[in-house]
Amino acid sequence: MPPETGSVVARLRQLIVAGHWSAGMRLAEIPVAQSLGLSRTPVRLALRTLEQEGLVEKAGTRGYVVRAVSEADIRCAIEVRGALEGLAARRLAERGLTPVVRQVLADCVAEGRAVLAPGQLSADAVGRWARLNDRFHRAIVSADDSRVIADAIARNDHLPFASAGSIVIDTAALDAEYRKLAQAQLQHELVLEALELGESARVEMLMREHAWIGLRYGRLFGLAGAGQLSAAGAAAPRSRA
Repeated sequence: MPPETGSVVARLRQLIVAGHWSAGMRLAEIPVAQSLGLSRTPVRLALRTLEQEGLVEKAGTRGYVVRAVSEADIRCAIEVRGALEGLAARRLAERGLTPVVRQVLADCVAEGRAVLAPGQLSADAVGRWARLNDRFHRAIVSADDSRVIADAIARNDHLPFASAGSIVIDTAALDAEYRKLAQAQLQHELVLEALELGESARVEMLMREHAWIGLRYGRLFGLAGAGQLSAAGAAAPRSRA
């Protein structure tokens, strides 16, 4: 995904999550691009990404419709992802990290530090975090010698907010969002440490906890309405890390 598209995806997610576009509302490429002051291409790609995530669905040939989703569905999907990623991490710790996987994870941790180094978030930082976070999670899942876990996660990723890359940033509370991503960064570093030490039980629990950072940690960092449902039928402003 091009860097510009990643930030547009995050922006569209936030608008849906905040209830700006309610469940059942039609979204067409041109009006959306005009309302946001963007070109059509990144909006087109962003809407396709949101369709893959299950946040919007096709409405004939004339655009998309915002999909309704319950809080119970979101919580269940997050729990499933945490369990599956925890299992993948445990199996990886038991087998041992390969030099290639270790390097990918270490690079993601290093980039995360660089993203957070300025002490504040920007549109570019949000896009960079989303991409490095996706690489970090994929490296752990794809390292397994079986496709079973990866395939199960891929199916779960089609539920709204279930995928590791489904980042939502509340632009009205960037200080709180920054602190939450800093916590997510710390969890990435702890996961890498546990993998390097072969601590299978610990890394499994770390990954399970990490899956919940978007839904449950918002309250700790002062994000109003974190974990609650908006009028859109989706989760209130939060971020997935």
